Amino acid sequence: MALQVGVIPVTGFQQNCTLLWDDETLEAVMVDPGGNIPRLQAALEKTGATLKTIYLTHGHMDHAGGATELSELTGAPIIGPHHGDQFLLDRLEEQGAAYRIKARNCTPSRYLEDGETVNMAGAIFTVRHCPGHTPGHVVYLDLKGGFGIMGDVLFKGSIGRTDFGTYGNYEQLMAAIRDKILTLPDDFAFTCGHGPGSTIGAERLFNPFLTELAAQ
Repeated sequence: MALQVGVIPVTGFQQNCTLLWDDETLEAVMVDPGGNIPRLQAALEKTGATLKTIYLTHGHMDHAGGATELSELTGAPIIGPHHGDQFLLDRLEEQGAAYRIKARNCTPSRYLEDGETVNMAGAIFTVRHCPGHTPGHVVYLDLKGGFGIMGDVLFKGSIGRTDFGTYGNYEQLMAAIRDKILTLPDDFAFTCGHGPGSTIGAERLFNPFLTELAAQ
């Protein structure tokens, strides 16, 4: 198996859709197809792989707004996030309309729980439930390969927003980062929901939110 990773920014929010594929079996998955479906299909076609599954980290429209359309076009089921985000998935069209972004409501084929494992193009990723940005946010971690998909939990130099009215929770997010992310080794690399990726070691040293956490 030779796992390949591509990142395709979509929507006006430049949300990073992650495309994973095995260049031997030519099986692929996409994580967070937020929109711009023709662009995602073109990227998939360049790999020569077949989309097997769509995964979601959380229920915001820039991450999940294109999942239903992509699923209908490809037949790939939608997996995740945690069921705590279904109320957001039920409002994707409403969220998108507020920003003039095409989005469709979404009901996953199944939700994910903390500690589950999922097969992404032949690599085994562990699911960790990391609420705070949204109640049902999950991250996907290839513990053997040293690579993860963080969604909007952790960014290079920052963390996910928690100022979302009744459901954002800064304390929950920081606890999840402390207990489920900072336990990873320093050389563990990851993609973020927006912007460039990073490593756990770099964020431990230079991310002001994490240095503040370490000082507590």
